Amino acid sequence: MHDVVNAIALQRNTDTRHWFHYPREGGLRSSTMAEVDARATAVALRLRELGIGRRDRVGIMARNSFEWVLLDIAVLKLGAVTAGFEPGRFDPEEVVRDFGLSVLFTDSADGDGRVFFDIAVIADWAGDGVECEPLHTGYDGADICAIKFTSGSTGMPKGLEATVASVNSALAATQDMFAHGDGDNLLVFLGNWFLQQRYWIYSALVFGHDVTLASVDDVLDVAQLAAPTVIMGVPGFYEDVKTRIEATDVTPDTEVIQKWLGGRVRYLWTGSAPASRAVLEFFNHNGVPLYEGYGLNETCIVSKNHPGAFRLGSVGKVLPGKRVRFDRDGVLIVGSVHPINTRYTWSAPGVNEKTFLPTGEVKTYDVGYVDDDGFLFVQGRVDDVIALGTGYNVLAPMVEHLLREHPAVHECVLHGSGRQFLSAVVSPASPDVDVDDLRRFIGSMNGGLLAEQRVQAVVLAAERFSIENGMLTGQFKPRRKDIHARYAAELESIYTGTLPDDASPLVIEQVKEHE
Repeated sequence: MHDVVNAIALQRNTDTRHWFHYPREGGLRSSTMAEVDARATAVALRLRELGIGRRDRVGIMARNSFEWVLLDIAVLKLGAVTAGFEPGRFDPEEVVRDFGLSVLFTDSADGDGRVFFDIAVIADWAGDGVECEPLHTGYDGADICAIKFTSGSTGMPKGLEATVASVNSALAATQDMFAHGDGDNLLVFLGNWFLQQRYWIYSALVFGHDVTLASVDDVLDVAQLAAPTVIMGVPGFYEDVKTRIEATDVTPDTEVIQKWLGGRVRYLWTGSAPASRAVLEFFNHNGVPLYEGYGLNETCIVSKNHPGAFRLGSVGKVLPGKRVRFDRDGVLIVGSVHPINTRYTWSAPGVNEKTFLPTGEVKTYDVGYVDDDGFLFVQGRVDDVIALGTGYNVLAPMVEHLLREHPAVHECVLHGSGRQFLSAVVSPASPDVDVDDLRRFIGSMNGGLLAEQRVQAVVLAAERFSIENGMLTGQFKPRRKDIHARYAAELESIYTGTLPDDASPLVIEQVKEHE
């Protein structure tokens, strides 16, 4: 297994053929991998002057930027630990105290120069770069190099310390599947606070390829400038691309999709949430491979479709170094040769025991199966099972997937635990929804479902779910509880009111936001 982490931490990078690209002032700036390494080394020396050394925790709470990347690599060069936090979701003083940070870099200019720093200072610290001997003797496989956090919206997030061996293992497996190398340019746009997003930067430094950093807001513009060969995305991003292309007068095909994504895509990567059948077929049937995979914060990548093994609708075959089984309730259990960790370092009492088994395995709370050819299918989460008041249980993702097939439905979540029937909150794809057409579609959909699976009523959300309005996570997943709470009054009115006599689905139209 290639020791990627120590290759970055201990070796001077001399690669002047491959580039790190990042947006700046309306265009792209580029630095060679050798320049990135030298500038990160200069940052590491300044951190050392602050007293940062092996195992110290350096927090970063900032938007994607070149400075973020330099700082993270500098931390590796010191044998220290990067703790990435999504900006806007945490209190800086609290995370320094709660997670034992030595320093915290943020987008704020209110740094005190001792514990709190504006991340903009990294550009000055980096200068033109320097060269020096290794600043530590290397990480052991069991050492911690990063802290991962859940994206919970309330309370202290669960904190998981990631081992060096787990990072090396995930990158080695990915490299075996996709052979990223000369000529490739991997586009990364999700938050750098997600450790897996940083994997592709590490890959560029060690395996020799280009990488481009963007953000959720500018990813399509950056794709036009950077012409990536690989885009590391999530289903919500690909759904948006599909919707935009279908809104034009051009018939989707390989050339059209390629043009939207920069013109030379080799394949597209998706995970973190289930991709709809419609999205998978849109790209794969039009000659632009979209490979879906599966993993959790606690397991990293478990399975992945790839050019050597692909089955549409599955999440691929289980990676070497991972093993899966199902408990007596059908819940997926994942084991790892090199686990991320076997416990949360920070969590509420009792949480560790619910997730990490005495065997070191992770209980995922996902349900699914492995087919006869070894492809893993994930059908949903135990939490996604809606227990109706009638005694029937409904797996929500299956019905939600069908609802998303209507072009007016951008996203949706089911509701109905303890109730007599299912309802849904629908995020509209556009401001003008043909309610009658949506009602007919749901009626037709219901005709192919069991009685308990039928959606009897829908609340049209006042606006599309988004990260900005708090309805989607940073990985574009719907925040079910928040959505249910936001539209609680409308949902309650469904169950206390009267359904239409003709049994056609009720659609409640939202015309304004709650005050």
